[in-house]
Amino acid sequence: MNDQLEQIINRLQNFYQQLKRVELPFGLTLVPVAILLLIMFILSIYWSTFPSAFNVQQITLDKAREDKTQIAIGSHTTSTLIYSLETLLDKPGGYLSNDILPPSVLLDNMPNWEYGVLIQARDLARAMRNDFSRSQSQSVEDKDLIVAEPKLNFDNNSWIFPATEGVYQEGIDALNTYLIRLQDPATPDAQFYARADNLRDWLDQVSKRLGSLSQRLSASVGQTRLNTDLSGDSAAVQSTKTSSVVEVKTPWTKIDDVFYQARGASWALIHYLKAIEIDFAAVLKKKNALISLRQMIRELESTQETLWSPLILNGSGFGIVANHSLVMASYISRANAAVIDLKHLLEQG
Repeated sequence: MNDQLEQIINRLQNFYQQLKRVELPFGLTLVPVAILLLIMFILSIYWSTFPSAFNVQQITLDKAREDKTQIAIGSHTTSTLIYSLETLLDKPGGYLSNDILPPSVLLDNMPNWEYGVLIQARDLARAMRNDFSRSQSQSVEDKDLIVAEPKLNFDNNSWIFPATEGVYQEGIDALNTYLIRLQDPATPDAQFYARADNLRDWLDQVSKRLGSLSQRLSASVGQTRLNTDLSGDSAAVQSTKTSSVVEVKTPWTKIDDVFYQARGASWALIHYLKAIEIDFAAVLKKKNALISLRQMIRELESTQETLWSPLILNGSGFGIVANHSLVMASYISRANAAVIDLKHLLEQG
């Protein structure tokens, strides 16, 4: 046994010596190149680890304690939005979408996940600026949300002059300032109005995003669809005539991109809805809409289950190989159905 172990050690030493003698262009040896590639491989795995769920109530408490302020209506929604954006910038590897060097530039799953989160954050920030923080259409916009919302809509791929991270951080700083004012009784000009019409307007945007994701995910196997662009309105017209039958198929190179965008969007929505459940508790109870909201959260939580396959499989609809996009589309479609039910409940008196 000892002789066999000694032989293995000797072979490894000989192999290492042979590596050292291998020369590459510019006088480099194979050993440092191999070490560099190994480091990049390890970093790519570590940086591709998706953030886990966080406790919305705990995050809100922590931010209130840091600023020595008290929790108010809107604190949970604002704190959750801030923390989700901070996660984009502070997770392992930081913000990767605008990186131009390896290994980040070789990764695409995490940047697409980031984009999914970012789209939902932009929608919520826009709703806060236009609806949640205003009592009516003629009221004045909040001075901090005027700064935050356009900052979050900055180009997500800019790596310098200015870098995306810096602009997004300015938006986060403005949201933090709004949160401090919101939780300070001495500054009544900062408000968050938890009304049914405000929530319904935001949910309308959420429904459109989920519907789009569901359609894109379903197109992974290719579909022939009837054109329903003008359905429901006999007087509706469009600028350019299109075919009555539409062929829709996601290119195979984009299938995993759409999947991870949907996964990121769902991750963000889960937390935003949990915050909405607390801030809009009185409205939801009055409309008997809590169950619909919780069902939506439950459906979206299914999208975050562990993916055991190293690749996003794209089997046919009823084939022997799984189709992860169709599974994701199923969860998102059911969540969207819950959104529609919730919107109907909020419309009732």
